[in-house]
Amino acid sequence: MSSLNIPAVQRSAVPLITTEEMMEVDRLMVEEYGIQLMQMMENAGRNLARLAMARFYNFTDEVPKVTLLCGRGGNGGGGLVCARRLVTWGINVQIALTKPADSFFGVPAHQLHILQKMEIPLLSVSELSGQTAPDLIIDALIGYSLKGDPAGNPAQMIQWANTQTAPVLSLDIPSGVQGSTGEVSEPAIQAQATMTLALPKKGLYTEFAKDRVGRLYLADLGVPPRLYEKAFGFNANPLFAESEILELIDDE
Repeated sequence: MSSLNIPAVQRSAVPLITTEEMMEVDRLMVEEYGIQLMQMMENAGRNLARLAMARFYNFTDEVPKVTLLCGRGGNGGGGLVCARRLVTWGINVQIALTKPADSFFGVPAHQLHILQKMEIPLLSVSELSGQTAPDLIIDALIGYSLKGDPAGNPAQMIQWANTQTAPVLSLDIPSGVQGSTGEVSEPAIQAQATMTLALPKKGLYTEFAKDRVGRLYLADLGVPPRLYEKAFGFNANPLFAESEILELIDDE
């Protein structure tokens, strides 16, 4: 998996999108194209796992330990898919949940049920501090739907992650960063890398968020390019013909 070739693309070559537009993309995928949340979640989680292996796994003799921080929404569901993929590839995985497992619902609950059948360790927030230090932390807590500052268990998990020496890989947007404006809440994840989905959110490019995002990657969610033209009037040529994951770099 670490041999995955990730092409670099200049940021100016890729359209940006607001969180509101991304919500509309999600709606249209389901209602107009029949592409279900389960499919989108699988695409997100698979690509997140592939990026984690390619970017952070150095193939030492010791199997790396990965801790995933997962909320109950779509972002957390993508993290749960990522966990399943990593386990099947031989990685030592544990998952910290923002809420008890029996409070999950919908597609994320389905993903969590699979992991329970696989007997993957599930932790509460209070159990995080008693674990041995991970080699990688994957942030799948909040995503682009953030409203207000993180509080309660998600806030505690963000604070825990920021005190660890392990690098953090965020899914879609670092938890605590606002997708459209880039405003950084308190607390907010300090990521070494972020894998955003479909198209980059406008807030990821702002000076507010730049230090929190780290290296920025873009992954294929399975959005038909025609959808962007019909809904928003801009051209999003097939970005992922060469690779399902791209690195977005500053223009030269």
